[in-house]
Amino acid sequence: MPTLQPVYLISSCLLGLCTRYDAKIKNYPDIPSKFHDAILIPICPEQLGGLATPRVAADLTGGDGNDVLNSRASVVTKSGIDVTTAFIQGAEQVLKIAQMQKISKAILKARSPSCGVTGNIGVTAALLQKHNIEIVEID
Repeated sequence: MPTLQPVYLISSCLLGLCTRYDAKIKNYPDIPSKFHDAILIPICPEQLGGLATPRVAADLTGGDGNDVLNSRASVVTKSGIDVTTAFIQGAEQVLKIAQMQKISKAILKARSPSCGVTGNIGVTAALLQKHNIEIVEID
């Protein structure tokens, strides 16, 4: 019987898809070789939450992703618009995909208010961790 390939979520921008806030395509040539044995499901929590690409950059304000999920912090764009609801909705959609596909690992983009782990953990990363989904962070 053949061995089943692992299935991971991955930040779409790490695959060169046009999902970054600034719509720039970044090349991550090591991704295919690092995860060649896996099936990768691309996700962009910000787009899944209803935000457009390109969009104004946003930052966590008043805490980290856990604080956002507990209504103690927010996500605000550089132009002052509160996009907390969209970030939470996107995180919830990513979690739903993970649960539907029984995914236990996500490969996420560092330094993102959605996906980052190091420093201030992002909203999606915090929600996934809360549900025991392992996160690999790539910068």
